[in-house]
Amino acid sequence: MTMIPPHPDLGARHGAAPITTSSWVGRQVLLRRVAAADRRTLAGFDQDPTRAPYVQTDGYRHWAAHRANHVDSPDDFQLAIETRRDQVLVGSMCISKADEPGVFSYGVGIGPMHRRCGYADDAIITLLAVMFGRRRFGKCQVGIYQENVASLALHHKLGFREEGRASEPDSLSDGMLHLVIMGLTAEEFTAKHLPRNH
Repeated sequence: MTMIPPHPDLGARHGAAPITTSSWVGRQVLLRRVAAADRRTLAGFDQDPTRAPYVQTDGYRHWAAHRANHVDSPDDFQLAIETRRDQVLVGSMCISKADEPGVFSYGVGIGPMHRRCGYADDAIITLLAVMFGRRRFGKCQVGIYQENVASLALHHKLGFREEGRASEPDSLSDGMLHLVIMGLTAEEFTAKHLPRNH
């Protein structure tokens, strides 16, 4: 992952810098603001007929990244995920500040034809590096439905630890969906993902 240099437009606000129009760059992807031209592609990702029912309610849909009336704030914003090599839009992320001070959360989605290429891993690591480093958050916490085995495995690989479980009604099947709460601290991220200076 390429660490992102400070941007001159980034000013401190409660210890956290707001997102700017500059890109956040990883090894394979860059994260940037969602543009109007992205909306049709992102909406198409939501129409994937191969997604299991639990994915349809998995807390993240690309529509959140391209709804016309949404206004980004320093604590809640959307990002497009674009490949560095050929500038192809492959997904999006939605980032939000949690109720607990110093904690943030995110949702990530990759278009069906772009999965299993490492884009989600790289996008998450790039986001965590910025949120923990430049924006000085202390912890990331995400909720993943237990049926979403691929996402659970990915987050375990990235260093997230299970912190608890919750249940919520599933409007599609009149049953319950079981949510796995996973967390990662800034210190844990640094130890696992950032090179040490000798």
